[in-house]
Formats: sequence, structure tokens, C-alpha cells
Amino acid sequence: MTQPRIAIPTPTATDLEYNRRSWPEYAAAVERSGGDPVEVPLNEPPAVTAKRIAGCQGVLLPGSGADVNPQKYGQEPQEECAQADLARENVEELLLQDAHNMGKPILAICFGTQMLNVWRGGTLLQHLTPMPVNHAAGRAVAVAHTAAVAGDSEVGRAAAEEVAERDGFLRLPINSSHHQAIGIAGDGLRVTARSSEDGVVEAVEGTPEGVGGSFVVGVQWHPERTFDASAASRALFRRFVEEAEAWAPKANVHHFRGIEDLERAN
Repeated sequence: MTQPRIAIPTPTATDLEYNRRSWPEYAAAVERSGGDPVEVPLNEPPAVTAKRIAGCQGVLLPGSGADVNPQKYGQEPQEECAQADLARENVEELLLQDAHNMGKPILAICFGTQMLNVWRGGTLLQHLTPMPVNHAAGRAVAVAHTAAVAGDSEVGRAAAEEVAERDGFLRLPINSSHHQAIGIAGDGLRVTARSSEDGVVEAVEGTPEGVGGSFVVGVQWHPERTFDASAASRALFRRFVEEAEAWAPKANVHHFRGIEDLERAN
């Protein structure tokens, strides 16, 4: 059986070292879970990008050192807000539109989760104070804090392979490399995990009434970094790739017409 192709955009338009370090980690996690990672460059014409992602069965939105343009959720940038990466945002929006139109599974990570939330009409907290949890701990800190995960969720089912439920939640140890977080969850997104210590949103998932496919998951931590050490990380990637393998195109959607429109415009 052909491996499902997973579209993963280049993380940034300018930070080549970040790209060289991080993109292969996402690709390796997808490959080891049975998928075929496909890099989506940020510098191609929209019609070329649309054709590239049309041949993919799933979308993985990776992290980034940039912050989402706050004007997209009705705010002006705060002093602590990092510069936006418009090329990444433009490609991300094409990927999200295609995935939602065609019902493709989405796994969003860190910055990707924030983009997913904003694209769905939600908001972000532009800067988190480092107390009581240092959410910006970085990759050198293996476990920054725990997340309280709802058991009746995709993330919860993955977490159950590593930790036991307590007081109605699974307490999953996670890494953390972000200074922003979800404020108001976007349309059709349900909060399924929060930081155990300060309540910061750590995961969102699509709801049955939301648009798009049946697997829409965004996590604020980096499961690709803990693929070897964490059964929950492996389970999350495995479930995502399984959904991509099972995906079939929706009938009577405007996906291909959209590509033709882009070609005519270029």
C-alpha cells in the first residue's frame, strides 16, 4: 500500500538554521509512523503550492520562531510579540483551506496550533509571563510541566498509552517552547488540554459540528522531539498518519476549481 503523503511547510522564510534543525524532526516522526513527508516551500507561486498539496493526504503544521500577525485576530502587536512571517502564514492558509475543503486530517504543533486557531476565528495571548510555568523553556528542558488532558479526546487516547487518568484527567508530562498561547478557541475547536499549573491552553481539537475532517488536532508542545521517549508522542503521530491513510476525497468540493483559478491568476 502506498504511504500517505503528509504536507509539511518549511518552518520559516528567513531562519535557515531553524529550518535545518526542525523540519527533519517532523519528517522523521512522520516516516517512522508510516507516512511520506512532503516539504512545502514558502517561496513558490500559490498555484504551484496548491498543486503540491493537492497530492497530499494529510497536513502537518510545524512550529516556528515567528508569531502570528496579531492584526489577523483584531489586535495590535505588543512589545514582546515577535515579527510575523507572512510567507509562512500565506502557505499555511492555503494548506488549511485545502485540508478543510477536502476533509484531510490536520496535526498542528506549537505555532501551527496558533495559526489553526486564528484561521478558525480565535485569538491568542501575545505574551505569557514566566511564572508559575516557564512556557518558553525551550528544547533543552525535556519536561517543562504537565498538561491535564481530557480522556475523551484524540490527545487523551494517545496520552493513555503513557499515563493513567487521575481526577478525570490524564497528567501528561510535556516539553514547552512558546511564549504565546490560545486565548479564545476558534470556531469548531474544543480545548482538550490545559497546563496543570496555570490553565494555559495546551491542545485543541475539531468538534463534530466544525468544518473539515474528523481529525483536527493542535498541540502546543513538540511531540516530534519526544518521539523516542514518549509513547503518547508516538501514538499521536501514528493516529494522524492512520487517518491520512484512510482519507478519501470529498465529492462535489471546489478544491480543483480553486487550483485552476490560481493558475489563471498567475
